[in-house]
Amino acid sequence: MKKLAELKTGEALQEIMLGPVSRLDLIKYAGASGDYNPIHTIDEEAKKAGLQGVIAHGMWSMGNLAKLFTPYYEEGFIRDYSIRFREMVFIDDVITLRASLKDKKDTMLQFSVEAVNQTDKEVIKGQVFYQIY
Repeated sequence: MKKLAELKTGEALQEIMLGPVSRLDLIKYAGASGDYNPIHTIDEEAKKAGLQGVIAHGMWSMGNLAKLFTPYYEEGFIRDYSIRFREMVFIDDVITLRASLKDKKDTMLQFSVEAVNQTDKEVIKGQVFYQIY
């Protein structure tokens, strides 16, 4: 595996494909985060809110996107991380996480990041600034 400092602008990190989103994933996240909004765990409540079904917590999706950088924890750290939620994530969606190097200034790397669902629809788009030690 290439070190982050060796990447050239435009190169991508290894994609990560998450297994289908499950209700259990969302229940566990609700417990860990303290976000018990029932639109994330109870179908009837999601439908009452006008949704087609239970949706994943936005921060569950955002947190998973950071997994792209886990293999590089010995090289540095995420200094800044900003995203936009583009679409909702539903139970059984298969999410693919992607990052590519956008810019490099000394020891600061700027990545474009995104998460897409099984139909390649963007659910999250953003950027990560990664500081190399």
